[in-house]
Amino acid sequence: MPGEPTAARLAAEEALGRLVRDVPDFPQPGIVFKDITPLLADPEGFRAVVAALAEAGRDADGRPVVDKVVGMEARGFIFAAPVALALGVGFVPVRKAGKLPGETHAVSYALEYGEAVLEVHGDGLVPGERVLVIDDVLATGGTARATVELVGACGATVTGMAFLMELSFLPGRATVGDVPLTVLTVV
Repeated sequence: MPGEPTAARLAAEEALGRLVRDVPDFPQPGIVFKDITPLLADPEGFRAVVAALAEAGRDADGRPVVDKVVGMEARGFIFAAPVALALGVGFVPVRKAGKLPGETHAVSYALEYGEAVLEVHGDGLVPGERVLVIDDVLATGGTARATVELVGACGATVTGMAFLMELSFLPGRATVGDVPLTVLTVV
């Protein structure tokens, strides 16, 4: 976010620093997992993070500038749905293959070892809609990039992405490209 940090942003940064815990060697040796469950259990911290993420979907006067909020499976759902409510817009889930009933758009993307597929309902977004994409962590950026492609397949446009945290030692920011990013904390 450009300019001086807002009160919501400062409260979110404080909550993240206090409530996200590091779990060493999970899910495998050498990995430090960022556990957000203490944040979710703290209503004030959770509220602060949702308010700060919602700022990415507002103009300088506080008016919503998006039509929908998209959340990526699975932890992105936890944040995207309340952000959509805060903005007064709809929520659309992006899920792993085979989890959505009915007609879907699908995108395959590379993982470190193999490939994955994400899907969105074919009628979840309509052409011309402006979309804010929300997730918990920006790491390699593969899931985020695939989500941008899915939104485009629906004829909608990603106008911004917002994340709780960014892992600075991974190439997520470069992978996402020129989509405006809001990141509450960089680790």
